[in-house]
Amino acid sequence: MITIIDYQVVNLRSIQKAFERLGHAVEVTADPRRIACASHVVLPGVGAFRAGMDHLGGLGLVPVVRDVIASGTPFLGICLGMQLLMTESEEFGRHPGLGVIPGRVVRFPSGDPAMAGLKVPHMGWNTVAIRRPVPALAGLPDHGYFYFVHSYYVVPDDPEVVAAETTYGVRFASVLARRNVIACQFHPEKSQALGRALLERFAASVAVGAAS
Repeated sequence: MITIIDYQVVNLRSIQKAFERLGHAVEVTADPRRIACASHVVLPGVGAFRAGMDHLGGLGLVPVVRDVIASGTPFLGICLGMQLLMTESEEFGRHPGLGVIPGRVVRFPSGDPAMAGLKVPHMGWNTVAIRRPVPALAGLPDHGYFYFVHSYYVVPDDPEVVAAETTYGVRFASVLARRNVIACQFHPEKSQALGRALLERFAASVAVGAAS
């Protein structure tokens, strides 16, 4: 069962339907007990970082998210769901995240000459350059196109967790991968065939065992 975490900040229907069209059973829930026993867990999201963390905290979901990741359960973070995995965000101040992947979330730099003429949010199709092989990207073409909607991006402390990058004025991490966690800044559920391929590879992944 693929379990999508419902933390009241996003329309979850598109990612639910994407998995269902691939033939997978899907449950959308905020019940920590259901999330804890899921075979696969998805944290999607669109919106502000602080609101996302506030909702996770208010629903009592922060411990269970950390626990399922530590247990080795396959875990997918999408867009805001990717950003929430980081240590902190600078969106509208400094706010702590889940701290699963050390690093921070920063805004596209408005004063950088590389951003001249580019609109923020970054919205639309862009290429994803694969930097290292990971199961979720296996067989996908390098520089394939995926759909993005975001004003902030992640900067992990450890560059080794970066599986793919994208350039929009500046180069940023668009896919992170570490043990059982895969996280993407783009929306695979809106990215047509390549997005479906990534979701299928995630659904086929298996637990890796508890972290030591």
